[in-house]
Amino acid sequence: MRIALVLLALVGLSTGLVAQAMGAAWATWAWTASTGVVLAVLLRQIVTSLMRGDIGLDVVAALSMGGALALGQSLAAAVVALMYAGGQTLEAFAAGRARREMSALLARQPRTALRREPEGLRDVPISELLPGDCLLIRSGDVVPVDGVVETGRAILDQAMLTGEALPVTFEVGASVVSGTINAGDAFTLKADRRASESTYAGIVRLVETAQSEKAPMARMADRYGLGFLLLTLMMAGGAWAWTGDAVRALAVVVIATPCPLILAVPVALVSGMSRTAGIGVLVKGGAALEMLAKVEVLVIDKTGTLTHGMATLSAVQPLVGHNEAAILSIAASLDQVSVHPTARALVTAARGRSVALRQPVDVVEEPGEGISGAVDGRRVLVGGPRFMGRYGIVFPDRTTGQTASGVPSVGATVLVAVDGIAAGILGFSDPLRREGGDALAALRETGIRRIVLATGDRKDVAEAMVAGLPIDAVAADLDPSEKTGLVRAEHDHGLVMMVGDGVNDAPALAAADLGVALGARGAAAAAEAADVVLLVDRIDGLARAMRIARRARAIALQCVFAGLGLSILGMVAAAFGYLTPLQGALIQEGIDVAVVLNAMRVLGGKD
Repeated sequence: MRIALVLLALVGLSTGLVAQAMGAAWATWAWTASTGVVLAVLLRQIVTSLMRGDIGLDVVAALSMGGALALGQSLAAAVVALMYAGGQTLEAFAAGRARREMSALLARQPRTALRREPEGLRDVPISELLPGDCLLIRSGDVVPVDGVVETGRAILDQAMLTGEALPVTFEVGASVVSGTINAGDAFTLKADRRASESTYAGIVRLVETAQSEKAPMARMADRYGLGFLLLTLMMAGGAWAWTGDAVRALAVVVIATPCPLILAVPVALVSGMSRTAGIGVLVKGGAALEMLAKVEVLVIDKTGTLTHGMATLSAVQPLVGHNEAAILSIAASLDQVSVHPTARALVTAARGRSVALRQPVDVVEEPGEGISGAVDGRRVLVGGPRFMGRYGIVFPDRTTGQTASGVPSVGATVLVAVDGIAAGILGFSDPLRREGGDALAALRETGIRRIVLATGDRKDVAEAMVAGLPIDAVAADLDPSEKTGLVRAEHDHGLVMMVGDGVNDAPALAAADLGVALGARGAAAAAEAADVVLLVDRIDGLARAMRIARRARAIALQCVFAGLGLSILGMVAAAFGYLTPLQGALIQEGIDVAVVLNAMRVLGGKD
């Protein structure tokens, strides 16, 4: 439709110019006819916008074309029609370019998969895939669901999710995520979740949300656009009243058509969102991108962010009346229903030691606190000291670097109680990520002034783990409500960004000015509450995303002030009679093209 309008306006203008050169009287008719069609389409768009409650600067374009035709300035009207149609096409092209990374994420969503069945391979819709299905992933295929490598070696291109160019190799038994591309030989994948629950499906939903949201700066453009419309009408009316020359008033209106405010801002912001998506950081809309450019305080959860979030059982200390195997069995049996990283580590360790697990009943989990339930008719509690304290269960003193029974408290300590009595102490380790310190230093350089570590671990353990890192404060022994309170308190120091990855982080993420969740495969509640989702479980891309966001916002503001300033100068010149309507149309189109091209600079450059 846009291309057709541009061609029509171009043909009408060219035909009229040829007729004028030949001295033919029908030049005016050619210009009027082509302008009339463009004006009719524009009026329809204006009516549709008004029905939605939007008053845009398209009204100025309609006044320009209609006024030019009414005043016999048919050539100027034809030029305005061509410039308007061309501007709309340029904006659509620029927006399409800006969305290229996000659109690529959507376009690569697989529709079918090769499933192994008794009678052989069968191509089935991915909506029919179930956990446990074995799939053949051929070379070049997009992995359709999250799963585990069953046979063969998976060499996966994760560039679309991580921005990293080099493929990664996964051996048998390794977990892989959907949305990656098989860059090696075919392998067999055993699905461990439905396609609708997989990483890539979550990414697609997040992209769709991001594309539908409107940024505060874009809403600001709408508000200022209305003000600019009133300013245009006042200047045009003033010029007419002062000189009695309607053509001079028309020139003022023409040079205000269309406005760089509504062209450049969306292009710059969407370009920034596209750039961040290309490095594996999905920003859920222009509002989040703007906030990413302005945050000053970072509150970061330890587990899964600065650490790998893959706790390993390092020690088991049974207390009086229990043995190591019994403690492992009863605690891991209860933790089977939990998604907490420590619970998963405990279950994995128990199975690795061939400990028999039973089915728990009456299970109640309190995120970030602990879990309770019945195993073989016995009431079992697994959790931290605060959780045990609520039930009046006393454990050996743990104020030193190790438990009273000799269990080292490296990383985290989990307590186990049976039938209301302290039964055992479990020690877990979760080493810091190698890239964690560098990532925090990079965030400092990007503009983060204060970094606070938030953790449910003991303060001495947390401080020992992050010693030497650029962290200003450590807040330890926090439950989910206390994390939320910490985030709110940090607002006194500036705009707050909270980074977390678990269900218990969701309230804190929602309370922050900007919530960042690690990994689309992580807890759904965290990803839903967050404004930004890192598509892989690493924070080293966050500083780069902040630089992109800051550059996008700066270029958007640059476009607004430069474009509006030039437009207003042109309107003043037109009001004083220095520009004709035709000259005004040509100058304004030059301004519009310049600001849109400037906005597209966000897609390039270094970040």
